[in-house]
Parts: sequence; structure tokens; C-alpha cells
Amino acid sequence: MTIQQAQIIAVARDGTHRFSKTPQPGITLLAGLGVQGDAHAGETVRHRSRVRADPTQPNLRQVHLIHAELLGQVAADGFRVQPADLGENITTRGLDLLALPRGTRLTFPSGAAIEVTGLRNPCAQIDAFQPGLMRRLIGTDDAGDPVFLAGVMGIVLEGGEVTPGNAVHLALPPEPHEPLRRV
Repeated sequence: MTIQQAQIIAVARDGTHRFSKTPQPGITLLAGLGVQGDAHAGETVRHRSRVRADPTQPNLRQVHLIHAELLGQVAADGFRVQPADLGENITTRGLDLLALPRGTRLTFPSGAAIEVTGLRNPCAQIDAFQPGLMRRLIGTDDAGDPVFLAGVMGIVLEGGEVTPGNAVHLALPPEPHEPLRRV
């Protein structure tokens, strides 16, 4: 299914482990690795805390996606956040990323494809970027449990170019759908 209004509004990468990434005119996704030239690309974990815990873990966080609507929501609360500021590789519009089930496949006109693996967990670096922002990116559900709002993570199934303006094609996994959990 293609969500008509769903599109990419920004893409980014950074070759070093910094919190924010650098917006780009396009990025190249590499199957099984992530974003070419990005510090988080690799078959095994690249996030420093996860490497310290177990460097042999599979990298379920090859690509970070955030929906632009979140940026508007935090702006309404007085925060100034632009695409790539929160370390995402792909910023979408018109797609509720947080509502997708685990295993959803996102494809782009080049044939590049990402499988959504889980939620990004907000970390203390968010407050170093803007004090109070981390608390804003953790909500609560009806049961009072934390809900992570800082985007989703995925792995690259098929390589290819992704650029702003690209449409996003969505394929849900077979039912029963698994909700996203922190990865």
C-alpha cells in the first residue's frame, strides 16, 4: 500500500559518532549495512553503548527514521528541532512511523527497502542537545507505561538511493502484527 502523502522530506548521514547528522541531497542505502558513510552502518551494532555490552549483536539500528510531524509537535512546546538534529537518517511526512508493526517494509522509487525493527529509545544526549527535550520524547500510554516517540529504527533489505521528495511505499507484515519495542 502506498500512502499518497507519505514522502521523504530530508535525508542525512554522519561519518562520526555525533548526536546530530548532516543533511544531504541524497543517501545510499547498502543492503545489510545501513547508510553508506554513516557511523552507524554495519552488520553488527555500532551504537557505542551497545558495542560495550556486546559487539557481536546484530545491528537492528542501521537506519533511524523520524516523522516530521514530531518536529512540529515539539516546536509547539518551544523546542527548535530541524531534520537530522535528532540523529535520524530519514525524515518522513505523512506516515505515522510509531504506529507501524515490527517487520513493516518501506520501499522507495530506487528499489531501496528498509524493514522496521523497533523504536529508538531516547537517551541523555537528547537533553544535552536541548534541555528538557528527552522528557518530551517519552510519553505514556493508557496503562502509564512509557511510550518512546523519538522515531523508529530499521535494517536495509535492498540497497539504493533515497532522496528528499521520494514517495514511501508501505508493506505490512503478515498478521498477527507485533507492536514496536525498543531496539
